[in-house]
Amino acid sequence: MTTAEAPPSDYRLLVPRDWFRVDLTHERWRRQLKTFVDKQSAGSGASAEVTRRIWETLRNTAELGLVQSALQFFLKTESPDGAAVPASLLIAMAPSPRGLAPQAVDFAHALVQRVDPGTRVDTVELPAGETVRALTETTMDFHVRMPGEVGYLHLAFSMPLSGTDGPMGDLCDAIAHSLRWV
Repeated sequence: MTTAEAPPSDYRLLVPRDWFRVDLTHERWRRQLKTFVDKQSAGSGASAEVTRRIWETLRNTAELGLVQSALQFFLKTESPDGAAVPASLLIAMAPSPRGLAPQAVDFAHALVQRVDPGTRVDTVELPAGETVRALTETTMDFHVRMPGEVGYLHLAFSMPLSGTDGPMGDLCDAIAHSLRWV
């Protein structure tokens, strides 16, 4: 991609309707997150302590994401009893001055230096463009280079119960492949 390309004004991503969306760009995100936790724990038999731990984990994830320019947080319960941390997708933008976003191969090389040794890092071509993918047993991150070399969009999937090797991992991969620039 070249700097002659216009930067995108937005993105589109196909996320299944049964994933709960929390808009982190609005102040009401904590209330939305609490609604999700309360709905999942209602009638599940999960103890108040388990529900509180799930709420704290999700809140901390959202807060950390906000520090890193997160925009949206999607959640999907993997446990029928709602007593486990759900699968999630956290979307964040890492902008850079126009023309200064590193090439995907350079970004991948730098990422290898920062992640755990068990993380598999590679570059892939998604329909939205050059992408750096980082995989562990339970996480799948996609750093998609934005047109116009204005940074990367980060799709951070977490699948604490099912892991990345299976149907949920395949679904998350398909969600990442659905990314389009507007």
